[in-house]
Amino acid sequence: MTEEAPRARRPQQRKQVLLRLDPQVHDALTRWANDELRSANAQIEFLLRKALAEAGRLPGDVGAIRRRGRPPKAEG
Repeated sequence: MTEEAPRARRPQQRKQVLLRLDPQVHDALTRWANDELRSANAQIEFLLRKALAEAGRLPGDVGAIRRRGRPPKAEG
C-alpha cells in the first residue's frame, strides 16, 4: 500500500459568474466603484466579502483580494 504525498496547494482559478442587475443598480454600483478606484467587478467582490465577514460566514482560509496593476517599486 502506498501513501499519497500531500498535494501542494495550487492557486485556484477565479470563478466566473453571470450576474443580472437592474440597470439603475448597475449604474449606481459603477459610480461607487469609480469613486473608490475599483472596477465594478472588484467592488462587487469587496462588498460580498465584507457582508460574509460581518455575517461570520467568510472562510478563514480565503486569501486577500488580489491587487491589480503594477507592483510597488522595491526600495534599494
